[in-house]
Amino acid sequence: MATAEKEAKVEELKTIMAEAKGFYLADFTGIDVAAVTELRNKLRAADVQYQVIKNRLAIRAAEEVGIAGLEEHFSGPTALAYSKEDPIAPAKILQDFVADGGKIQIKTGFMEGEILAADKVEALAKLPSKEELLGKVAASVQSPLYGLSGVLSGLLRGLVGALSAIEKQREEGGENA
Repeated sequence: MATAEKEAKVEELKTIMAEAKGFYLADFTGIDVAAVTELRNKLRAADVQYQVIKNRLAIRAAEEVGIAGLEEHFSGPTALAYSKEDPIAPAKILQDFVADGGKIQIKTGFMEGEILAADKVEALAKLPSKEELLGKVAASVQSPLYGLSGVLSGLLRGLVGALSAIEKQREEGGENA
């Protein structure tokens, strides 16, 4: 790779590292073309980018962006998965791929200024999605409201029943009020 190409790639990696909500490094040793294609399709469907990177250029880009501590993870074949929208989506897809028998190994992740160990990436991937959490919050807010409406409607039914009974009693007693 010519020096100009290397500089352009470093600039591209710097932009990715600076703008991504979260990025993850994986070792793809032993993965076949069909599996890579399947993984890329899953990532693309979730608007997650995936690319094989050169370690030396990535180290330089990370240093220039101000991310220290990733150097040890840039060894061997390295792929970078990142998203500019959802910081957890790449971790979920990579972890699901590993769980389904995929031959990649998640090395590390970087999100919100913090380097994540592989076990933390796995734990992060197991968290419910933002939509699921919002649904649970909405359900927990709605639940008391449904209970309150049930109690109030029960009280109203009781009041109507009592008024109906009083009216019937007055009619039977001959009182017209």
